[in-house]
Amino acid sequence: MATEILRTKWMAMTVSIWIQCTGGGSYTFGIYSAILKSTQSYDQSTLDTVSVFKDIGGNVGVLSGLVYTAATFNRRRRDGRERRGGPWVVILIGAILNFTGYFLMWASVTGLIRRPPVPVMCLFMFIAAQSLTFLNTANVVSSLENFADYGGTAVGIMKGFVGLSGAMLIQLYETICPGDPKTFILLLAIVPSLLSVLVMPLVRIYKTSTVNEKKHLDGLSTLSLIIAAYLMITIILKSILSLPSWANAVTLAVLLVLLASPLLVAVRARRGSIEKPLSSVYSPLVDKLEATTSGEILVLDEDKSLNVLQAMCNVDFWLLFLAMICGMGSGISTINNIRQIGESLRYTSVEINSLLALWSIWNFIGRFGAGYASDLLLHKKGWPRPLLMATTLGTMTIGHLIIASGFQGNLYPGSIIVGICYGSQWSLMPTITSELFGVKHMGTIYNTISIASPMGSYIFSVRLIGYIYDHTITGEGNTCYGPHCFRLAFVIIASVAFLGFLVSCVLVFRTKTLYRQIFEKRLHRR
Repeated sequence: MATEILRTKWMAMTVSIWIQCTGGGSYTFGIYSAILKSTQSYDQSTLDTVSVFKDIGGNVGVLSGLVYTAATFNRRRRDGRERRGGPWVVILIGAILNFTGYFLMWASVTGLIRRPPVPVMCLFMFIAAQSLTFLNTANVVSSLENFADYGGTAVGIMKGFVGLSGAMLIQLYETICPGDPKTFILLLAIVPSLLSVLVMPLVRIYKTSTVNEKKHLDGLSTLSLIIAAYLMITIILKSILSLPSWANAVTLAVLLVLLASPLLVAVRARRGSIEKPLSSVYSPLVDKLEATTSGEILVLDEDKSLNVLQAMCNVDFWLLFLAMICGMGSGISTINNIRQIGESLRYTSVEINSLLALWSIWNFIGRFGAGYASDLLLHKKGWPRPLLMATTLGTMTIGHLIIASGFQGNLYPGSIIVGICYGSQWSLMPTITSELFGVKHMGTIYNTISIASPMGSYIFSVRLIGYIYDHTITGEGNTCYGPHCFRLAFVIIASVAFLGFLVSCVLVFRTKTLYRQIFEKRLHRR
């Protein structure tokens, strides 16, 4: 029985969640950036340069997509499982990159190796951050393949947990090595890499349909919300109270118990369900449809899914890419500047730190909620996923305008709205990508579209917000106080989000035939 449970897509989903929970080391840069700066004698500009390579490495994942395609689709058997390769190959590469990058950074800050030149340290940071793209691609794409009928929910869970991973790793830091960022860098090298290597054989692709699939996915969804709520309560308590070391140990132990709970869902799904291979009639439509540049839908074999170059010749690719520049770019620009916005409005350091810590929770709600809601609306109403994308981008516009108003208490609701809407793009975009261009090359295509995030961050955060802020400063010093400091910048950012809303509306009309066929196909299966 134990062996049978291990060889199910539910177990694959469970261990993928665990990997995602430890993969966000780049999200904890604020913990070890100070020690990196002091030990390497960096000025702020140099540290910012190293941080840029963190963002590039964590978002440019085209290589991981190419490796995933080579490791999985070229080695399939008729039963849908892999002969030699599989997602574990991609996870192994991610684990090696993670260990290499963070271990070399740790060796640098501890003096184990000679202080590297800045370009070499940038390379270390890039390697460490690049590991996330490999782990993320393997877990997200394999989960979408295993749960093609509920791809939005599966992707939302995967993306949600990687969004929470930074907060989870900070809990580890505060318990095991509080105030010791050098040791924390070593933990970042060992823990995610070791866990990934131990469980990677269980991450497989199963072309099977499970009875009561939605019921068990709802169970995982409920557990995800419980874990997010627990983290939010823990973060709030720690921001208000100074917890002793034993209390930190207890909160971490409870978190680990909660993270083990998806095992119960895997066991129940195996005992109470019957899995059977899908026939050609019941094959997931995600593998069978291709959208042409004219918006017509062609029914194709799985092997004829579009590759990244073919997708880039498609108008829908560029509409999705532009929408993501507007949505992801404006959202990440908000979190990049939220400390400075709080300072300009004279928020206390405790209030600002709470805003930063809770951002991961709003991000999770957006990632998970949008994936779940898009599945629900598609299955029940036949509403296309881009419609929800347009809705969230329109709502994000309102969030930016609330921040732009500059009223004392508006940063809280504004950051909540923007955080949820920003997170939603990370679960909607991969699922829409698979439905527009097929799942075979999805890893490569969606990682190519993800480049919109650092691109938008540079354009809106550095070239727009930073430029306007520098020219708003008056008098001595480099700090601006008052609601006027960021007002113009965020009015422009709101306009950018509204442009994303308009582009998404165009995508809705272009893909309505596709989603009508998906809806009718699933009605037929019922």
